[in-house]
Amino acid sequence: MTRPSWAEYFMTITKMVAKRSTCLRRHVGAILVKDRRILATGYNGAPAGLRHCDETGCLRQDSSIPSGERHELCRGLHAEQNVIIQAAYHGIPIAGSTIYCSNKPCVICSKMIINAGITKICCEQGYDDPLADQMLAEADVEIARFVL
Repeated sequence: MTRPSWAEYFMTITKMVAKRSTCLRRHVGAILVKDRRILATGYNGAPAGLRHCDETGCLRQDSSIPSGERHELCRGLHAEQNVIIQAAYHGIPIAGSTIYCSNKPCVICSKMIINAGITKICCEQGYDDPLADQMLAEADVEIARFVL
């Protein structure tokens, strides 16, 4: 058996984290890594202590909102938002880290990534967002597509 590369290792963990998602449309996971150490994990779902979409139904689906639009009309947080919040909640510095995501971040998450000082994004798939791409490039945040 061949030992996985660090990128394969972290992306496999990211996909496992995504399995905790309670979103009815898409399961997304994210982890923050620095110096080959996992700092925090996050997945998409409702805020702590609130009912999840698998209990309440999907507001976006019920309103026929297309993927990638009107992000604010959702009970859940994105995985990238949750991983940054978890690090902040526990007092873990994340500047200079890499975020591994099962999906490419949207523009809202991209802005958070930039302001958090995250320097690299490794993602597998996702919808393309030209504004996110433009802002990440301007901020010199490296994007690496990675498929297992």
